[in-house]
Amino acid sequence: MTRRSDVLELAVLGLLHDAPMHGYELRKRLNGLLGAFRALSYGTLYPALKSLLSQGLIQEISPDDGTTSVLAGRRARIVYELTAEGKERFQALVRSPGPAAWEDGTFDVHFAFFSRTDAASRLQVLEGRRSRLQERLDGVRQSMTRTREKLDSYTLELQRHGQESVEREVRWLTELIDTERAGNMTHLRDPDKGFPGKDPPQ
Repeated sequence: MTRRSDVLELAVLGLLHDAPMHGYELRKRLNGLLGAFRALSYGTLYPALKSLLSQGLIQEISPDDGTTSVLAGRRARIVYELTAEGKERFQALVRSPGPAAWEDGTFDVHFAFFSRTDAASRLQVLEGRRSRLQERLDGVRQSMTRTREKLDSYTLELQRHGQESVEREVRWLTELIDTERAGNMTHLRDPDKGFPGKDPPQ
């Protein structure tokens, strides 16, 4: 299975974890909320759904038992929902992130489901992403130092823009990591308190 299909599986299972959806709604949510899938086509989505169906991770349901809508004059759309195996698979994916979870095009998808990811896995993904970006940042800085005199002003400006973008993301990740760590420590000290900045549960 390719990395793209792995991430698509996670995205579909995660969205269906919230509520059953038909294919049109799934594609809309994927394109609207997950940046990695802005150009997702039905030609990509439906084979993925077929694969998930064959694995028993999702199942088809019909909200009107397959009857024809009088107003629409056509059969109702097929709705997909998670099976028990699909819920287990989703939990396994978010609780066991590997290096692919912090790469470009996959990090956003994992981050989108952080609310259903345990703290240790969240930290693993955040720290892995920061480490990867720091390596990239070091490479950009070294490249700019070596080639500064050979490049025109526009190319240098483009490189500077890329460097600043990576630096901003590294700072953002560092803030998230610090917040996660503080939240874990607070939770260990006082089980009645939740995430920093939030009121304890009533």
